[in-house]
Amino acid sequence: MRSRGNIPAFCAVGLLQRVKTMAETPARKKVTITTLIGKMKRGEPITQLAAYDYRTAVIADRLGMDILCVSDTGGMILFGHQSTVSVSFDEVMMMAKAIDRGSKYGLRMVDMPYWSFHVSPEQAVENAGRFVHEANAEVMKCEGNKYHAKNIEAIVRAGIPVQGHIGITPMRMPQLGGFVAQGKTAKRAKELVDDAKAMVDAGCFSILCEVTTSEVAEYLAETLPVPVMSLGAGNGAHGVHIISSDLFHLWEEHVPRHSRIYTDLIPIMEDVISRYMKDVVSRSYPGPKETVFMGPEEAMTFAADMKWQRKVDELRSPGKKTA
Repeated sequence: MRSRGNIPAFCAVGLLQRVKTMAETPARKKVTITTLIGKMKRGEPITQLAAYDYRTAVIADRLGMDILCVSDTGGMILFGHQSTVSVSFDEVMMMAKAIDRGSKYGLRMVDMPYWSFHVSPEQAVENAGRFVHEANAEVMKCEGNKYHAKNIEAIVRAGIPVQGHIGITPMRMPQLGGFVAQGKTAKRAKELVDDAKAMVDAGCFSILCEVTTSEVAEYLAETLPVPVMSLGAGNGAHGVHIISSDLFHLWEEHVPRHSRIYTDLIPIMEDVISRYMKDVVSRSYPGPKETVFMGPEEAMTFAADMKWQRKVDELRSPGKKTA
């Protein structure tokens, strides 16, 4: 096939088709809290993805993800922390900035890290404000219970929306007795409902249920005036939150029961890195296609000036390819 300028014909056809498709597809509108309320009222599921890097943000945003949540779990995936408790404010800020650069339409949420809003209302507002000011974040996510409602309310009153996070809250793992489902007894389920109601009363625009029983999430979805999201809390909420690394099995140490691995990238990554190492050892990479050579005359001049006799002899050899 002929080429168009420097573009191969098959690439040009694909490019034209993509431009045509983009022209025919209505421009995506920016997701706002009003957008989420509308989806909730229409019964349209809301999608929420925990993301921590630029490329994931670009792809998820392009595909139509509603909410991009900068999760402190990224500190475990990207930086090797053993839990989210040790993930620092600055690390979350770094991830938040990456998500901002990669997204245009999805609602940008930041999971406020451990001890960033727990001390006082003043601390909570200051740190939430930093995420807005420095990383262009739009909303926060705060995990906890009814006792954190006062600090959460301060953030909301300062003009920064918050999604409340109940159930399994990794920051309180010792208090909860480990990574175990919450709300399995009627007593505990009622406590979770109280936590959610306290957060809504504090002004939260949404509630995330992490590994609560399905009944808790279903009840909250039916009774609260805000969108309820499920993270391992069944399919009865207004939407679902998933951690991006769980989709690809990038955290090998533990696969939560509620997660679904859509593609296991670990064997693929191992295969690629192994083949790269093998090619380096066999000196088949980099090859001529991946290498830049001097022109014959310049190479000879350079070798002669440097008194590089081996290269001079090589360049003089019959049939020697120098470019």
